[in-house]
Formats: sequence, structure tokens, C-alpha cells
Amino acid sequence: MTPIFDCRDEAQLLSGMRQARQAIGRGELVVLPTDTVYGVAADAFSASAVQRLLDAKGRTRQMPPPVLVAGLATLRALVAEVPEPIERLVEEFWPGGLTIVLPAQPSLSWDLGETRGTVAVRMPAHRIALELLEETGPLAVSSANLTGKAAGITAEDAEGMLGDSVAVYLSDGPSSTGVASTIIDATSLVGGDEPLVRVLREGAIDRARLREVLGELLEPDPEPDDPAAP
Repeated sequence: MTPIFDCRDEAQLLSGMRQARQAIGRGELVVLPTDTVYGVAADAFSASAVQRLLDAKGRTRQMPPPVLVAGLATLRALVAEVPEPIERLVEEFWPGGLTIVLPAQPSLSWDLGETRGTVAVRMPAHRIALELLEETGPLAVSSANLTGKAAGITAEDAEGMLGDSVAVYLSDGPSSTGVASTIIDATSLVGGDEPLVRVLREGAIDRARLREVLGELLEPDPEPDDPAAP
């Protein structure tokens, strides 16, 4: 049975982090706490590890995972360009619940699935996630659940769905919010004819807060009778 390490206990934290690092290095999966929901992580630069992540969740290559990073420097290394409005968003909301989709750096040798040349990137506001990212580098991370099921808000939730497909479970108690990150598409800010940031999923950061930073660069809010309205 796959071990669950309670990272609130210092001894288990040290052992769990060591085993998590080793598992990522072997191309295996790790469940870790974040500031939103629990995530299942794989080495972003190992195509076989990313495929293992997709298989564990029951997802196809048409649903590529986001990438978690330890900071702005890593974001710059992964994307083709960081436009000034995105710099402002990062300053305001990172680390935190905002995932940003941008054109990927063309020279990167990785395979996250059918990304159409983009990558979704986030810096989580959680000490365990950040410590692991500092040691492993960027991780492909998706919510720790089977596709179509509710996101896991405890390591035990995740273990109940993902079982032995994961090598190590790191627990830090229940997620503080249980609300997934907001995902925005900022690809049109890089060489697009009509620069506009679109909200793909509203979550931890609402539209009003995004508009405070982006102003008219944020797409208009949905009409109240629009089926897409929250």
C-alpha cells in the first residue's frame, strides 16, 4: 500500500519529502498539498511520467496538465514571453490561485500532451509544494482525483481515488479552501492582433480582482442570462 506521510510531523515530513524527490526522479507520481486542492505531480520534462499522470486520472492527451513552478524566474524559462500585464498579475496574485496560459518556450524538450504550443503555469502558495518544486524543478500537476470526480481536499481523498498509481502521498491536513485556481488565457498578449485576457475557469481569484489589475485587457463579464455566467 502506498504510504501517506503526515507532513505536520517533522520526522514524517523529512522522510516524505525525500521519498517524494526520489519518486519524481524515477518518473513516478506524487500527491502533494497546495493552497487550492491536493495535486498529483510528475516530472514535467518526462513524457512517460506525464503520460502516467494522465492515465492515473483517466484523462486524454487533449487535456494536458498545468505546470507548477517555484517562482517568476522559472516562468520566464518556460514561456516565450511574459507581457507586462502578466508581470502585474504575477506580482499581485503569486504565489496563489492563478494559473496563466501563455505560449510555451519553443526550445523546450517536453511533451505535456496536445497543448497547441502553450503552457499553463502557476506558483502555489504552500510551503511543502514550493519546497518540492525548488528541489525537483517544474512539475506537471493536476488536481488529485479521477476525471469527473470532485477534487481531493485531503491526501486520503486522493488515495481513495488514485490508489497505487501514486508512489508517495504527502499530507498536510485538509486544503484550506478546497477551491481550484482561476485559469486565464493570456496567449493573445504575445503577438496577438487583439490583446485580450480570457477567463477559462473562475476559481480562487474572481473576475473583479483580475479587472483591478488588467482593466479593459480582461474580456467583458458574461451577461447575467448568459449560460456561461457564474
